[in-house]
Amino acid sequence: MPSNRYVRLNGIDIHLAEQGEGPLVVLLHGFPETSHSWRHQLEALAAAGYHAVAPDQRGYGASDRPTAIDQYSIFHLVGDVVALIRELGEEQAVVIGHDWGSIVAWNTALLRPAVVRGVVGISVPPIPRGTLPPLTVTEQRFGPDFYQNYFQEPGIADAELNKDVEGALRRIYAGVPAPDPTPGFAGRFLNPETLPAWLPREDLAVFVKQFTKSGFTGGLNYYRNLDHNWQQTAAWQDAPITPPALYISGENDGVRAMYPLDEAARAIVPNLRATVDIPNCGHWTQQENPELVNTALLEFLKGL
Repeated sequence: MPSNRYVRLNGIDIHLAEQGEGPLVVLLHGFPETSHSWRHQLEALAAAGYHAVAPDQRGYGASDRPTAIDQYSIFHLVGDVVALIRELGEEQAVVIGHDWGSIVAWNTALLRPAVVRGVVGISVPPIPRGTLPPLTVTEQRFGPDFYQNYFQEPGIADAELNKDVEGALRRIYAGVPAPDPTPGFAGRFLNPETLPAWLPREDLAVFVKQFTKSGFTGGLNYYRNLDHNWQQTAAWQDAPITPPALYISGENDGVRAMYPLDEAARAIVPNLRATVDIPNCGHWTQQENPELVNTALLEFLKGL
């Protein structure tokens, strides 16, 4: 079973779930999730001889939630990962992320390659820095109501999701598009009669309890820094992500259409060791099919 504790990183308290001893593996969750989304990987990695650590990233779960939006920039998020590795007494770690955690993992490997022994992105591939701000691109491609653009106005999506935490999470995790969507983000999905097979009621209850306490603002603030991140990373235009890398995605994950692992994405990851497609799997990859994800992770880790 994982143990839980807090560490002080960059002036805030970060909650960790950790298990095992050995080379350090850091697991970064996405939105809207917490360290609990790595419950299957913590056990498997520990059994294989690794020190697996899953933080609640800043703004999430039991970790601190700075109030200012600019405290959620990509430099703050990468800074937390680097500080965590140092706090745990290591010089390097394998950094694995899912969804927004993938963005943090890829950027940790980009900005601090000497700290990253290997990097794994699950669902979200490396995204090359384009010539236009990201929110301009999403509005042009998907329209002004695209969820990332909808998230920008402080307080709007926050209030929508906080109004019915369990209902919102049920809809988002089930991920079935609504034929007649209602305004907002969760309303784009049907309210499922039964939970997905990968999400037992007791695990949903954990997420509901965590987001009832924390709210969604911290996670939404990651999106509110997208254009700011683009502006601040101009010096890394076309810079390669050099550590050994792995990309894993579910074959039914909608992210594949939004952000494909195309030629441009592959070009910035010259040491991409493998890509793994998880069959009959949607967006919540490591929870939906932990067996295949764990197999891919352990094979990659052994190769390092």
